[in-house]
Amino acid sequence: MSEATKSPPARSTTAAHAGQCPVAHGANTRASAATAGFWPEALNVDILHQHDRKTNPLGEDFNYRAELAKLDVAALERDLRALMTDSQPWWPADWGHYGALMIRMAWHAAGTYRVADGRGGAGTGNQRFAPLNSWPDNVNLDKARRLLWPIKKKYGNAVSWADLIVLAGTIAYESMGLETFGFGFGREDIWHPEKDIFWGAEKEWLASSRHRDGDRAQLEDPLAAVQMGLIYVNPEGVGGVPDPLRTAQDVRLTFARMAMNDEETVALTAGGHTVGKAHGNGDASLLGPNPEGAAVDEQGLGWRNPTGKGVGRDTVSSGLEGAWTTHPTRWDNGYFTMLFEHEWELKKSPAGAWQWEPVTIREEDKPVDVEDPSVRRNPIMTDADMAMIKDPAYREISQRFYKDPAYFSAVFARAWFKLTHRDMGPKARYVGPKVPREELLWQDPIPKGSTTYDVADVKARIAATDLSISDMVCTAWDSARTFRGSDKRGGANGARIRLAPQRDWEGNEPARLARVLAALEPIAAQTGASIADVIVLAGNVAVEHAARAAGISVSVPFAPGRGDATDAMTDAASFAALEPVHDGYRNWLKSDFSVRAEELLLDRTQLMDLTAPEMTVLVGGLRVLGANYDGAAHGVFTERVGALTNDFFVHLTDMRYAWEPLRDGLYALRDRATGESRWTATRVDLVFGSNSILRAYAELYAQDDSAERFVHDFVAAWTKVMHLDRFDLAQ
Repeated sequence: MSEATKSPPARSTTAAHAGQCPVAHGANTRASAATAGFWPEALNVDILHQHDRKTNPLGEDFNYRAELAKLDVAALERDLRALMTDSQPWWPADWGHYGALMIRMAWHAAGTYRVADGRGGAGTGNQRFAPLNSWPDNVNLDKARRLLWPIKKKYGNAVSWADLIVLAGTIAYESMGLETFGFGFGREDIWHPEKDIFWGAEKEWLASSRHRDGDRAQLEDPLAAVQMGLIYVNPEGVGGVPDPLRTAQDVRLTFARMAMNDEETVALTAGGHTVGKAHGNGDASLLGPNPEGAAVDEQGLGWRNPTGKGVGRDTVSSGLEGAWTTHPTRWDNGYFTMLFEHEWELKKSPAGAWQWEPVTIREEDKPVDVEDPSVRRNPIMTDADMAMIKDPAYREISQRFYKDPAYFSAVFARAWFKLTHRDMGPKARYVGPKVPREELLWQDPIPKGSTTYDVADVKARIAATDLSISDMVCTAWDSARTFRGSDKRGGANGARIRLAPQRDWEGNEPARLARVLAALEPIAAQTGASIADVIVLAGNVAVEHAARAAGISVSVPFAPGRGDATDAMTDAASFAALEPVHDGYRNWLKSDFSVRAEELLLDRTQLMDLTAPEMTVLVGGLRVLGANYDGAAHGVFTERVGALTNDFFVHLTDMRYAWEPLRDGLYALRDRATGESRWTATRVDLVFGSNSILRAYAELYAQDDSAERFVHDFVAAWTKVMHLDRFDLAQ
C-alpha cells in the first residue's frame, strides 16, 4: 500500500477559537498566496470558485454520462488486460506484469478519502495534479499514468482519467486471478488542483505534527494519514521506528477514518500485498525531483533514478526492497502463508530502510528476481504487515483468512470495491455493465418515492398547519444541509433527519424538529407523498409565503420522487461524521473552534457545492426568514421577520449606522446620530460587509432595483440546495 520515499454549550456564531477544529485550520480559507504577505488574516473565498468553468476545456455542454454511453467497455477492458503484460523498455514491468503498479496507482488515488469531510478519493482524477502527483507516497506512479496514456488517448472523452485509473487497478486484479465484486463508471475529471482539501499543516514531506499532545489516537481532524505525504502509515513503523503494536494503532485509526472496520483493514492490507513488491534497491536520496519540481525536459516525470539502469531491479520507491509472496503476479493466499509459516526478523534494505525478513525460508518459497527468474530473493514484510499478526484482533482475522482463502478473496473483493467507490455516493451515480445488483449499506440506499400524488394538495395541507415560516424553513434546510459534494452523501432525500442519529443532533434542534415532523408526517401518510418530499415542500411553501409577504409572487420549483430511508438502510455510525457542528447559514456554532466562524461558513459552502453569490443570497434570505438557530436575533436586520426582503443587505450597508464590538465576536449596530442600539450581529453577518468580494455582492442586493432580483436569486439557490442529492433526476 505504501511506497513513500524514505526521508462549551451550543451558541450562535460569535467566536471560533477554542475546540478541536472540524475543518482546515484556515489553510485554505485565509489569504491567498498572492496576498498573504500583506493581509494574512483576510478571508479567501477562492475555494468557492476553484472549478470555474473557464478551467474546463470541454465546455458547459459536455455530458460525461452521454459520452460513457458511447464507450465500448469490453474493448477498453481488453486493451487494459493487454497493457498489463506489454512491458515497455523505458519502464519495464516487474516479472513482465504491470498489475501491481496499476493497483498501487488506483489504491493511492482512492486511499486519500477520509470520512470526516468526505474529501479526497479517486472520484475526480486529482492524482494528475499537485500535490498528489508529487507526494512521497506516490513516487513513480507518474509512470503508471504514462503507461495508461495510449489507452486514454484512444478512447478520449468516453472515459475519464478518474474512471480509467480505478478501472486499471480493478482489471489488474482480475488479470492476476481475483474475482472482483464489480465496477461503476461515472467519475468526472477536474482540470486543476483542488484548493479545498487540507492535507496537513506540515511544511516538510513526511513530517508529522498532527497528533495532539503526542497522543497517536488524537489525530487532527479531518486528516486520516499519519504523516504529510503518506496515504496511510509509515511502512517502517511509527516515526520510522519498527514496532508492530504501535503501528497497529496507527493502521486502525487511519483505516477507520476512511470508514473501514478491522476485517476490511486486514483484507485490504493483505490483498494489497498479495501482489507486487516494494522497491528500494538503491539510495533513495539520489532520486531526482518529484514531477512538480522536475526540469522541463522531464516532461512531467519525476524521481529520476541514477542508480544502475534506474529501472527494473534498480527501481527505488519506498526504500524497502522485496516482494511479499512467492508468486507476486498471482492472486492467491500466499500472503498469509508467508506471514504465518515463518519467523521474522528486522533487517535493513539496500536503501537503508527497516523491513522484516524471514529467519529461515526454503529457496523454492522465495520470489524470483524481477528480471532474472534463475535468481531468488528474500520476501519482506513491512511493520504494518507484522501488525496483522501481532495485534490480537488483527491476528484473529488474519488466521480466519489464512484458513479460508475463499472467504478472504470474497471479503477483499468487497473491500476493494468499497475503497474505490466510497467517494462516489449513491448507487444512482454508477454507470456501466459491471455495476453490482446488490445495494450496500455504505452506499446510503434510499427507496424510490412516489411521483403520482397531488403536489398542490400536499402544499395546501402544509399551509393549513400551524407551523411557522421559520419552522418549515429550518427543518427543510437542516434536512438538506448535510449534503457533501465531496463524497455525495447526505441531503434531504431519504428524510434521514427523522432517524438516528440525525433526529438527536443538537444542530437540528430536536424538540423543534419533533414538533414539525409531528405535523408533517400525517400529511405524508394521507397523500402518498414521502416525508422527504413533504419536508422539502414545506420549506418551499414557507419561501413562497415569505416572498408574497414581500410583495413578490414566486413558485419554487419542485421535483417529487424522494424516498424515505429506514433505520435498516442507515449506517448510523457512519452518518455521525455528517453531524453539523457549525452552520453560519443559521448563525450557529456548537462550540468555539480554532478557526473563525466565517471560515467555517466557507467550508460548509464549498462542501455544499455553492458559489459565493449563492452563499451571500442564502445567508441574507435565511436571516430575514428568522431561520437562526433557537430563534437568535443576531443578523436579523429587519422589522418584517418572515418576509423575504433584501433588508439584511440594505441595513448592513447603510452608513447611517456603525458597528461596535460587544463580546466574544458579538457586535452591536448603533445609530451614528442618536447612539441608539438597533441590532446585533456575529462575525458571519459582518463579513458580508467587511470582505471586499462579499461586500460587492451585498451591495448588489442592497440596491433599490434589486428587491425582486434578490427573491428570484434566493429561490434559485434554495432550490439548488433542495436538489443537491437528486442524482436520480440525471438518469
